[in-house]
Amino acid sequence: MNPKKVRRASTRSLTDLPNVGPAIAKRLNSIGIDKPSQLEGCDPVELYERLYKITGKWEDPCILDTFISIVRFINGEEAQVWWAFTAERKHLLESKMT
Repeated sequence: MNPKKVRRASTRSLTDLPNVGPAIAKRLNSIGIDKPSQLEGCDPVELYERLYKITGKWEDPCILDTFISIVRFINGEEAQVWWAFTAERKHLLESKMT
């Protein structure tokens, strides 16, 4: 969903989350996430790694940006566009490689 349209009080399904449409919801379902509340306290990088273990390939890094955005949102931050987290994702991945 477009972050500008997200209403925290009415976030009941995955597609109610910022930046989540059917394709991202399907990816989340594949790693055992069926409802937004299951994202509380999750590590976005760990979610991304779980997706890799299921698919056998690394998804587009923008998926990790989206995972960061939804975990932050579910833990109380304002809804933001996924690309607002690109710099953070690059830093996270760079620090994991060193």
